[in-house]
Amino acid sequence: MSRAQGQERSLPPVEAWNPPFCGDLDIRITRDGRWHYLGSPIGRESLVRLFSTVLRKDEDGKHYLVTPVEKIGIKVDDAPFLAVELHVSGEGEGTLVTCRTNVGDVVEVGPRHPMRFATEEGTGGLKPYVLVRGGLEALLTRPLLHQIADHFEECEIDGLPMVGIWSGGTFFPALPAAEARDGTEVE
Repeated sequence: MSRAQGQERSLPPVEAWNPPFCGDLDIRITRDGRWHYLGSPIGRESLVRLFSTVLRKDEDGKHYLVTPVEKIGIKVDDAPFLAVELHVSGEGEGTLVTCRTNVGDVVEVGPRHPMRFATEEGTGGLKPYVLVRGGLEALLTRPLLHQIADHFEECEIDGLPMVGIWSGGTFFPALPAAEARDGTEVE
């Protein structure tokens, strides 16, 4: 990974800022992680990375670009970030999964950065997400899902055998073991 694994970058304290809402701006983050302004892709990676540092998801479920003096609504189709690189070390309960996002965040999956699995509408396939910060998640890209699936293990949760991944001493269930044995599609 480009930075020391698990080392988080210094970010503005957007969670502490409470500026007035100034309206919506036609900025959209599409399912493929691309940022668009007025329908056109933002081609400058440095600008996207800058915007990503002031992005926040509030309790209303909406995403905002926030500065000390203004709060502007934007649209996010799925997750605002993509996990584009994955490193898995260790085995069993000692496994540690580290992800790097398309905007440069590096997080270790565990209690501070949990992983969750959703079912994709229409296909029934798995969609894994990792919490990056402040309610903002990264969707693991398809190759990373296949990479992480290679490390799936079975663990019983509340009497139900589940298949999932260990990381940071925590088990993150993906699906019931019976569904995994029935061949549920890993999307």
